[in-house]
Amino acid sequence: MSVGALIADLRRARGWSQGRLAGEINAAFRTNIDREYISRWERSKVEPGRFYLRCLSAVLDVPLAVLESEMKRRTFLSDVAATAIAPVVASDLLAAGFGARLRGGPTVEDWEGKLEVYGTEYMSLGAADIQRRISGELVVIQQQPEGPRLWSVSARLMTLYAKTFPGADGERAVNWYRLAAEAADRSGDDQTRVWVRGRAAIALGYEGAALGVADLLADQAMAISDEPSLGLLNAMMGKAHAAAIRGDHQTARDLLQQGRRVFDAVRPYPQISDYAVPWWRMNVFISLLAARLGDEATAVRAQDEARRELPATAPRFATHLDMHHGLMLARSGDKAGGTGHARSALGALPSEKHSLTLRMLMSEIESA
Repeated sequence: MSVGALIADLRRARGWSQGRLAGEINAAFRTNIDREYISRWERSKVEPGRFYLRCLSAVLDVPLAVLESEMKRRTFLSDVAATAIAPVVASDLLAAGFGARLRGGPTVEDWEGKLEVYGTEYMSLGAADIQRRISGELVVIQQQPEGPRLWSVSARLMTLYAKTFPGADGERAVNWYRLAAEAADRSGDDQTRVWVRGRAAIALGYEGAALGVADLLADQAMAISDEPSLGLLNAMMGKAHAAAIRGDHQTARDLLQQGRRVFDAVRPYPQISDYAVPWWRMNVFISLLAARLGDEATAVRAQDEARRELPATAPRFATHLDMHHGLMLARSGDKAGGTGHARSALGALPSEKHSLTLRMLMSEIESA
């Protein structure tokens, strides 16, 4: 995708015309561009300079690094190498990767089994543990021959890997989400294509980061298929969170109602996995959304419903619920009480089980 195509997609995800985008830039940065400027960028007739990339980053709510990366695409391996991996660990990863290339590596069935394990472990392990383990798997799987099922596995692994970076770090998290979407497209499986984009959208929307990208990926997921699925549910809830953070409460409520209907149609079973959305996890989504909307009655009801079924093996999500209550208090005017409640909840959770999402939620509460 060219930077022009990305600008066009992000603009459409906001529901803006080219003229509206030009107006938003002019209002925010006192420039004097018009619709034709935007059209020329989107048609790749000219490339925006660094100043205008910064303008676009601000008004479209997308990390600057994402726009810049389109002007200088990176390879799959260099994205892995960009993570903080010690030389000795890097040596082991490279050896594992070339070993997989020479010997064929795990079978597709083995990879799908690994996916199930990682999906379950994500619910209780911390970000550092998941990141370290999946980075090795990504180096191995990229060395294996291509095939639709392997691309599907790769896409899901990349999505999980992206979640170990802060959503605000566009250089890594957002680039990995977009790589995952490309890999999902290679699989040719619409269910994977929708799930990867939906999972990225709810991750970014829940974190309140890169909202323009959250909208874009959610819109892509909903355009691929309107068949009820967990991917579609995630996309709708991610877009709802993005709308709530922007102050578009009516859109957020409408999307919540659509999400409820999809949830009822899917009837997910109570699996404890990142690849599942049982009733208690749906209520975790609703709890934070309602807190952001200032709908205390709905938030409290969702928190109570979630706690009734929350498994003891997922203590991090109990912390989420307590922090949502802290956000409610802070938004209602009791900032000290809300911040104290959230800090106490986060402090009670062992540090090795902390997620980046919880830390970003703490920042949101402190700045409420």
